[in-house]
Amino acid sequence: MKIHEKYMTRCIQLAKNGLGTTYPNPLVGSVIVYNKTIIGEGWHYKAGQPHAEVNAISAVRQTNYLNDSTIYVSLEPCSHFGKTPPCADLIVNSGIKKVVIGSLDPNPQVAGRGIKKLIEAGCQVIVGVLEDKCNLLNKRFFSFHQKKRPYIILKWAQTADGFIAPKETTRKETKPVWITNEFSRQLVHKMRSEEQAILVGTNTVLQDNPSLTVRDWTGENPTRIVLDRQLKISRDASVFDANSKTIVFSEKDSENLENVIFERIDFSKEIPQQICAVLFQKNIQSVIIEGGAKTLQTFIDANLWDEAFVFKGNNAFIEGVKAPVFTGEIISEHKITNNMLYIFKNPHS
Repeated sequence: MKIHEKYMTRCIQLAKNGLGTTYPNPLVGSVIVYNKTIIGEGWHYKAGQPHAEVNAISAVRQTNYLNDSTIYVSLEPCSHFGKTPPCADLIVNSGIKKVVIGSLDPNPQVAGRGIKKLIEAGCQVIVGVLEDKCNLLNKRFFSFHQKKRPYIILKWAQTADGFIAPKETTRKETKPVWITNEFSRQLVHKMRSEEQAILVGTNTVLQDNPSLTVRDWTGENPTRIVLDRQLKISRDASVFDANSKTIVFSEKDSENLENVIFERIDFSKEIPQQICAVLFQKNIQSVIIEGGAKTLQTFIDANLWDEAFVFKGNNAFIEGVKAPVFTGEIISEHKITNNMLYIFKNPHS
């Protein structure tokens, strides 16, 4: 089993190269091993492009070795026709007789059918190698298919004395007021490039006019999601520019624009649950809840969050808007020069 874990670890490493670009598809890596030597490897780059198994098999130069090779793949090979042909069929047709799989695909279109097809074709199949790590790799994909909602990441920055914003009067005099340093802010942009959407409330847009894009990092801009109950936000706000698509949740009807979609919900009840239902319908697998305090607390109180990224600066406001109150299990902490980043997971999600 140790030898299998070695090659599955490589599959996971390869799969991570696709973080932020494969949505709505999962992250998948694959290697082909002949006589204890990797002769081909690949990962899934982007939806609509070849899957990891296709890239791995295509990378093999001496195809006569395939009959005696083992293919490792971090997620069960697909068995259905989508934008690309079934990978299970490709494996069988390539002549590979042994397949080692990390985790089962939770997508109902696959869900064991890929393994069944391989076994029926005479392949030897081993399942569950580094399964927990393979599941964690695709935490967004699994959450989407198993919980019928996006993977939810809370993110905020707070001062040493526990505030996420100064008093309104101070804010107008010194705008913008940064709690974290430039390196922490760059890391936030990296986070944005890895997730499919980012969500903020009305006050955050009115006070900060954020663009919610990836400016200090290379990658795709996330879909912007704005809560605007009364449609108070000006159409000139940065969240409505052409840099990315925007979804606005309101209790009022409004005509959609070229890159702005308006969704009507009932703000008097279960706001996070309604938002999650709409995002699931729109095939959005992950979202960063970036503010403000009221919006963050609403998701916390509904227990609709999976991870929380809490940046802590070394400055103090004395008074202002308090940071959200939550209970989480800390999984890591990182020093970013004079800042700290604490990452929590929700033990009850």
